[in-house]
Amino acid sequence: MSAALDGQTGQVLPEVRHLINGASVPAADGATFDTRDPHDNRVLATVARGGAEDARAALAAARTAFDEGPWPRMTPRERARVLHAVADAVDAHSEELAQLETRDAGKVIRVTRHADIPRVAHNLRFFADYASFAADSAYPDGPLLSYTLHPPAGVVSAISPWNAPLMLATWKLAPALAFGNTTVLKPAPQSPLTAARFGEIALAAGLPEGVLNIVHGFGGDEVAGPLTGDPRVDRITFTGSTATGVKVMAAAAANLTPVSAELGGKSANIVFDDADLDVAVPESIKAAFAGNGQVCFAGTRLFVQRGIMEEFLSRFTEAAAKIVVGDPKDPATDMGPLIERRHLDKVHGYVELAADEGGKIVTGGSRVTSAGLADGFYYSPTIITGLSNESRTAQEEIFGPVESVIPFDTEEEAITLANASRYGLSGILFTRDLDRAHRLAARWRAGTVWINTYFDRDLRLPFGGEGASGVGREGGQYSREFFTEPRAVMVRVR
Repeated sequence: MSAALDGQTGQVLPEVRHLINGASVPAADGATFDTRDPHDNRVLATVARGGAEDARAALAAARTAFDEGPWPRMTPRERARVLHAVADAVDAHSEELAQLETRDAGKVIRVTRHADIPRVAHNLRFFADYASFAADSAYPDGPLLSYTLHPPAGVVSAISPWNAPLMLATWKLAPALAFGNTTVLKPAPQSPLTAARFGEIALAAGLPEGVLNIVHGFGGDEVAGPLTGDPRVDRITFTGSTATGVKVMAAAAANLTPVSAELGGKSANIVFDDADLDVAVPESIKAAFAGNGQVCFAGTRLFVQRGIMEEFLSRFTEAAAKIVVGDPKDPATDMGPLIERRHLDKVHGYVELAADEGGKIVTGGSRVTSAGLADGFYYSPTIITGLSNESRTAQEEIFGPVESVIPFDTEEEAITLANASRYGLSGILFTRDLDRAHRLAARWRAGTVWINTYFDRDLRLPFGGEGASGVGREGGQYSREFFTEPRAVMVRVR
């Protein structure tokens, strides 16, 4: 990242450029945009604003690197050595990356230091090793030997979101690279800094030029259009809103390009009257308010069995009131700001809608403007009761720290309410009755179901959603199937 002068303040700011074919380059037309700190709305950096020409240049670099370069022709173990070196470099720069992520995305420093950035390195190591040790099948049948191959698919367009910027970018990049593909990454324009720095780190660690290209900018016809509609693209992996996912899939359809899309969510969290509340309350707090409430699989429809509603709500509300909202750079902070003013207004608009729909604001429901926070995009942890599951507040993705708490009576009612949603990304369940837990997990229309826990992950398992929450699965063998072209080979031995 080079330097540029902010004309308003005279402050020297970093200038973030595209990474194309191993070179740091400005936008072809010289356009830029600002990325801002959601804590105080100050400009952090000027960023190259990519257009169609930049996207096409990045695709050309990735295409050449795939068709002519060494990366797809390396053995999986050779690629693994490079990816492990990149992971080691991420570890060496972990504090720098954590600070960048916290400032650019507003994520609290405890999370970026101890979860998100370590997970970046883990993504790289996991998929490097998985690709190295994954087995192909062979079926000898007398004189006929049949076997499978998994060559890389080609050029991968990866479009990542702003809520866990580098972790989710490498959730896409790590398997794509490990299985021999070349890539073009478009980070979210709200949070480009760690992706840009990761590109520099990866190159210095030995990733060949052209294998990872990064183009900054916006959707529509600027960058996302060419990255989803160009025939040189062999795979598209996208995480973002359902509405944008529909547009991505429509663009990909013209070339029959396979798409893996992890989209929105409005996940149900069910707490039965036999649940251990010492577990259910803190885990439900995490499910509602972790990540500043900006988590696609957050449990934002909280169904509590009527017999324990009063006790649970009292404990849940008390715990929410203790959440420390503040500067995300402070290790004592539990919840930082929302990503930008427009999103803050959207979240508050839903709280106002909840009141119109008959909801009662139990706690929160307002912007936080206390000392030092007034210029940022802070919102209080909010709990709402009195809504039906059919209300817009309970059905539409808010993507903020807003929880709807709804009572239920029976197991059948609970699973019916949970499945009464267009989304199907995840489900959360608290009960001591494991027979009940397994019954409901089998009936839950959701890609992931957590029982008596939340957010534990094994990267071998499939991750994705049903319904409006997405198409396809990634993780372990599911990433292998998506990022390769499985091929059947039959040989007659005479």
